[in-house]
Amino acid sequence: MRRAALALGAAFSVAVLATGCSSMTEQFNDAPVQYKDDGPARIHSMPDGFANFADKCDGFGHRVFTTRGSDSGGGKAVTVIDDPKCLTKKGEN
Repeated sequence: MRRAALALGAAFSVAVLATGCSSMTEQFNDAPVQYKDDGPARIHSMPDGFANFADKCDGFGHRVFTTRGSDSGGGKAVTVIDDPKCLTKKGEN
């Protein structure tokens, strides 16, 4: 009985470890990325108790605004608006 329990425990451990290792090498199955813009955004600080927000041009005529809730949680929001000033190279606005 003890050998069966040890064998079952060892098999379970091997299965957990093998599964964990496979996820580390597996692709995330995200969509292909043509380019990535890591340029800076403008951060706007709101008074205490309110969420801060950031805006950034995407280089294609749109300004993107994002916000998140306070440190204790809260919702997240993304808004995209047309902005002719955002037709310049990415990262300049």
